[in-house]
Parts: sequence; C-alpha cells; structure tokens
Amino acid sequence: MNVIQTLGLSKTYGGGTFGSRVDALRGVSIDVGAGEAFGLLGPNGAGKTTLVKILLGLVHPSDGSAMLLGEPAGSPTSRSHVGYMPERREYPDFLTAAQVLELFGRLLGMDKGARSRRIDIVLEEVEMSSWRNHRVGGFSKGMQQRLALAQALLPDPQVLFLDEPTEGIDPLGRVSIRGILRRNLEKGKTLFVNSHMLGEVELLCDRVAILVKGQVRREGPLSSLQAPNPEYRLVLAASDEEARSALAASGDEHEALPAPPGRSAWRLSVNDRSELNAALDRVRQVGIEIEEVQRVRASLEDVFVQTISDASSEDSEAGLPGGARLDQEPDTDAPNMADGPTPTSGAEPTPVSHSKPTPAQTNPEAES
Repeated sequence: MNVIQTLGLSKTYGGGTFGSRVDALRGVSIDVGAGEAFGLLGPNGAGKTTLVKILLGLVHPSDGSAMLLGEPAGSPTSRSHVGYMPERREYPDFLTAAQVLELFGRLLGMDKGARSRRIDIVLEEVEMSSWRNHRVGGFSKGMQQRLALAQALLPDPQVLFLDEPTEGIDPLGRVSIRGILRRNLEKGKTLFVNSHMLGEVELLCDRVAILVKGQVRREGPLSSLQAPNPEYRLVLAASDEEARSALAASGDEHEALPAPPGRSAWRLSVNDRSELNAALDRVRQVGIEIEEVQRVRASLEDVFVQTISDASSEDSEAGLPGGARLDQEPDTDAPNMADGPTPTSGAEPTPVSHSKPTPAQTNPEAES
C-alpha cells in the first residue's frame, strides 16, 4: 500500500504582472510504501520544502495530485494521522516540556485523558521524562530536538515527516534518535525524512529521491543507487602480471588498484554473482590465492554529488547555464496567503508573548 503518492506534482510561484515566475516543482512523481523510511534529498532551492508543505496541506499545488494515506493531501482525515517535526520552531521559553506538549495536544483536539497518557509515553520514548517539568528556555539544541520529536509523536501518527531530525545533536544523541525512529518503523509507521545529513539518511532510510531544480533526478532503493553495476575489489597473492593474465582470460572488465607489496588489487566488473564466481574459479585454477573479495559501493554522498553533476551537464547541453538557479525555491516559511489560511492541526502554534504570561499560559492544565 502506498502511504504517500504524488503524480506529476508541480508548483509555480509568482508569474503575475509584477512578479517573476518560479517553478519550485516540475512533474514530481513519487511513491512511499507503508512502514518504509524514505529520504528526500537535494541542494538548497531544489523544492524539498515546497513538496513537504504540499503533502501537509500548507501549500496548494499548481498541477498534478498528491495523496496521503489514500486521501487528498491536506484533507482533515489524512492530517489526523500525521506527525510533523519541523527544522525551525520556537517554543515559549517559560513553558516546561510537559506544558509545550499539553499546548500541542490541545491544538490537535485531544481530550485531557488522551493528552496526559500520550505526553507520558512520548517523553519516555525520547528519554526526557526527567525533564518534563523543566523550562524549555534552559534546553540545549539536542534537547530541543528531542522535544520536537516528542511533539511529532504526540498524536501516535501513522506517518512521520521529519525535517533534519538529528541536526545539532552529538554522536551519541544521533544514535539514540535513530533507535527511536527505528522502533517506530518496527511498529509499522512510515518515515519521510528531509535532511542534508547524508550519513544519517544512509543509516536510516530504505529508499531515497534526489530532487534537483524541482525535478526528481534519481530515485530508488539505496542498494541499487550505490551499486548500480556489480563491482568487486579483489586482493590476490600474486604479481600484477600474473593476476592480469588470469583476469584477462575471464573476459570480465578489470582495473588495477593500489596494493600492498607482494599483492595485487583489482576492481572487477561483472554482470551477476555467477560471473564473479566463474572469474574467481579461473584465478584459482592458475594457482593464485584469493585474500579478499569486497563488494564496491558508492557512498550516498558520491551518488548525490554525481546526480547534481549530471543534472548540471544536462542543463548545459540544453543551453542552460550549469550553475544557474532558475528554479530557486522561494522562502515559503511565511504562510502564502494566496494559498489560503494555514491550517492549525499539525502546524506550529503562534509563540506566546514572553512579556506577561497569563495564568492560562503558565498552567496549561486549566481547561478552557
């Protein structure tokens, strides 16, 4: 079952009498299955923020369709099963962690009993139970991130949208956050991760899409993107000449690599596992011992950089300047009034004034 599905999704900003036209998204089609961890990657201005805001119902598309949990994206039904962890947020400094979650629980329409139960659960889940009564103003960046994750988990959503979930967290904290997210995957939840931290995406996600200038340039399982053609690194107990002769007889493409003294290292390209085993058999037949066989995989960073480079080359061939940002995504953090009012559910509340908090602000337990 596809939890998230877009088809030919496009979004154009401006283009009026006095505004320049900006194509933030151009024909984006993606599918995300239930229980999957999906990573959305791209350089600044690629259209990632616009895509996420369309899926959350905060921005309307210019063309195409977007479905979330089988309902049109942004519908009340789909939004009721979504948790959102934004990259940038401001919590009132004078509220405690529990009071912040109480405020969001009210915005979500949760009754008092459900709010109380879920607040206890999510604070325990993000390992912040002992900090529930501490004021947010004294929290570190990492603690702020954990609180934001607790906020996203509060409604027990089926889909989690995560914008830079481990930014500002130390290495041990990142391991802990990944553990929390993996446990949610085991519960059948779907993760949609928007991040520039490619190493974190590589450790967490099953599939990724790379968005460049509003278009999906590459998409698929990490394993297929990192190793599209089977390649192996061989270390042989032989001279380069002996190894070259044996590998040439196999007929497979091979390339010499740096190797320790008395050893020979090669990159071997084959079509499948049977070809690899046949090549190894021919090496053994001439008396050469095999010390190491290792599958060669590109890092996600390599794949990302190559995708950006390929996109620039294609633009150059089409007569567009390679470095031009023709589809630079506008700053859409402020609500776009042309798209209608920003929905309340799932969005951040307006920060409460810090000057003179009212009793209701300092004591969210008081029911209105």
